[in-house]
Amino acid sequence: MRFDKVSYSEFRKYFDSDDAALSAYEKIKLPQRATSGSAGYDFFLPMNYCIYKNPMVIPTGVRVFLDPGCFLMCVPRSGLGFKHGFQLRNTTGIIDHDFVFGLTEGHILASVMSDEPISLHTGDRFMQGIILKYGVTEDDCPMDIIRTGGIGSTGGASV
Repeated sequence: MRFDKVSYSEFRKYFDSDDAALSAYEKIKLPQRATSGSAGYDFFLPMNYCIYKNPMVIPTGVRVFLDPGCFLMCVPRSGLGFKHGFQLRNTTGIIDHDFVFGLTEGHILASVMSDEPISLHTGDRFMQGIILKYGVTEDDCPMDIIRTGGIGSTGGASV
């Protein structure tokens, strides 16, 4: 299992200018654990953000290659949530093993918001990812669908 950067062309989709995209792309830092006892891999911001009530999408520039039978659970860093009401819009992000093979290269995006204004800076840790194993039922029969992207790409309900 490993983290990697997405291509520049995938990352560039989320920026208005090449200068801003290139500057942020060069600052992507792959997730890492803070200590040997840490369960979560900290995700780092590739640029500055001011976050408040309106949701915003943060392109991390990161993808993860997972072993079959594993997924990455993304949650906000607990200190940001406790002190500022910082949260992921979907509460918990689930990155499936096969997400990395989709058209988006498995680009992990974080839709975030905060109960109070918060300024975060390039290199700040804002989210953590925890790699977990999962089980399947004995009568498991997944649909024969090829993943093309992220949210809703496997035929899930859209709201």
